[in-house]
Amino acid sequence: MARLLQALLSVCLAFLLIVPPAQAGRDDDAYDGNIFALYAGNGSLVPPATSLDDALAAGRTSVLVFYLDDSRTSKAFAPSVSELQRLWTRNIDLMPLTTDALQDRVDQGPTDPAHYWGGHIPQVVVIDGAGSVLLDATGQVPLDRINAAISKATGLPAPEGSSTSLSFNELNTEIQTR
Repeated sequence: MARLLQALLSVCLAFLLIVPPAQAGRDDDAYDGNIFALYAGNGSLVPPATSLDDALAAGRTSVLVFYLDDSRTSKAFAPSVSELQRLWTRNIDLMPLTTDALQDRVDQGPTDPAHYWGGHIPQVVVIDGAGSVLLDATGQVPLDRINAAISKATGLPAPEGSSTSLSFNELNTEIQTR
C-alpha cells in the first residue's frame, strides 16, 4: 500500500512539473476562452439572446459587436460591451458576434450580420428598428458615442455622465461611470 501511495505521489509531482500553468493575457492575441466571461466578468453575452433577423422583424434596436476571442483589441473592448448590456438592459438587442463564422461567407442581405461586418475588429454597428444604420465604427469606440446612437435609435435618453475603464487585476477591467 505504501508503494502504491508513493507511486501515485510521484506521478502527481511529475505532472505538476511537466504541465505549465495556464496563462491568460489581455494584451496578447492568444486564445484564452470566452473574452466576455474572462475579461468583463460577464459570460451571459454569448451566445446572443436573439438573432438580427428576429430583432429587425420586431422593430427593435440592434447593437452588433463583431469581435474575436483571440484579439487583444477585442479583449480590451469586452468590458465596454458588458457595460452596454448593463446600461440598456432590455431596451436593445445586444449581439456580440465572433467573426470566425463570417469569414468568406456570402452576404445574405440586411437580416444577415455578415452584411454589416467590414472586416475589422472590434466593430460596433447600431441599427434602429427600421433597419437604418446609425453607427458603424471600429476599434475602441467610446461608450458615449455608442450610447448617443442607441439613444437616437430607441428614443430613450442616453445615460448621464461619462465612463472610463479601470483595470482592477491582470485580467479584469471594470467600467466606471462618473
